[in-house]
Amino acid sequence: MRRWKQLYLSIFFGKRFYRLMAAVIFLFVISYSLPFLFNVSLLFLGLLGGAVLLDGLVLFTKRNPLSIERVLPEKMSNGDPNTVYWNVSSHLSFRAQLQLLDEFPEPWQIRDFKMKFVLEPGEKNTLSYIVYPKIRGEYFFGNLYVFIKSPLGLIIRRKTFISKGSVKVYPGFLLLRQFELMAHITNPGNNGYKQVRKTGHSLEFEQIREYVSGDDIRSLNWKATGRAGGQLMMNVYTDEKSQQIYCIIDKGRTMKMAFGGLSLLDYAVNATLAISSVAISRQDRAGLISFGDISGDFLPANHRAIQMSGIVQSLYNLETKFLESDFAFLHKLIKTNITQRSLLILFTNFESFTAVGRQLPYLRNISQKHLLLVVFFENTSIQQLSSGVAENMEELYEKVIAEKFVLEKKMIVKELQRYGIAALLTAPEKLSVDVVNKYLQIKARREI
Repeated sequence: MRRWKQLYLSIFFGKRFYRLMAAVIFLFVISYSLPFLFNVSLLFLGLLGGAVLLDGLVLFTKRNPLSIERVLPEKMSNGDPNTVYWNVSSHLSFRAQLQLLDEFPEPWQIRDFKMKFVLEPGEKNTLSYIVYPKIRGEYFFGNLYVFIKSPLGLIIRRKTFISKGSVKVYPGFLLLRQFELMAHITNPGNNGYKQVRKTGHSLEFEQIREYVSGDDIRSLNWKATGRAGGQLMMNVYTDEKSQQIYCIIDKGRTMKMAFGGLSLLDYAVNATLAISSVAISRQDRAGLISFGDISGDFLPANHRAIQMSGIVQSLYNLETKFLESDFAFLHKLIKTNITQRSLLILFTNFESFTAVGRQLPYLRNISQKHLLLVVFFENTSIQQLSSGVAENMEELYEKVIAEKFVLEKKMIVKELQRYGIAALLTAPEKLSVDVVNKYLQIKARREI
């Protein structure tokens, strides 16, 4: 009984069947006026019934007409394009028209997925689809449904494949190679990054080489010059290594704001992953701090390759809180755990001059012992509103208020710089590139 019920639920009629059935009904209707058409109508009805029976036998002869497998990546990158694959094989003896439906994770809200394709007898095919997950975490896929149509196209058979699966979405890691390349670029000017002029001297000696016009004469080595018979020789220094770089992520309510489908916290998480990868590739020690209202997490800085795994795991379940972050707690956490002068990159968001004023004493105390870089975000919606053209009085008021907020953000940068605190105001979508570039600039200037 159960088998017959499953068979009944898997049968659907195609559009061709309904069109032909409508034509037969029309013939029966007009046969009331033209009686000779009645027998013709019966003939067409019989032919349609036979065709439906034949189509059903063709479709349901094989119990397993197809083989299908969903292939998920080992992990997905948050906010980046990720590809899902399906391997489909036909066991049918005719050319089949197929339609694939997949049960994507509910939070992704993919409701318009419908993939149509054709398979020849015995053919194998691989289908692909690109998804853009917006939230970190583990997601579960449901069943696969394939609708099979024969060349007659009268009946459609639905075949259900129990294909449960899950995938974990981690902070955006697909662009890490790009940032690692950026860390070793000597002339980034042609790649969209700012070229930085190196100044000063570091403490790490690299080699002695011949003087070349344009070199800093303060690096001349007079002893080596004397031994070289008058040829000027100079010392070459390299960037200091094994310096501590800590990314500090604010988990307060101000980081819950979303732009482009990602929250500010997600942008900060992706930027932290990028800057940590670049720092470790340059043999610096990367660490992580996250803080909220009354608690925080601390991952000591390290330059080993396994450190990236620890950072990814720490960022994986990071979530915003609904209360305001406690910067006094952050100051205490840094003072207790970080004794060596380090570069601290603080990802937070200040929407008003008053908000930064409340936290400024703590930021000033932190910057006395460390090089503090405060990174906060432009409100791109307000930015667009302020740059638009006002066509009436209401839009003019909105434009003026938007310009006020934009100006206030710039004033916050000036206020932080007035107390010797480095500040970076950037759009959320440009965060990773701007922060990595700022780190390279700081390294080039030997500010730490």
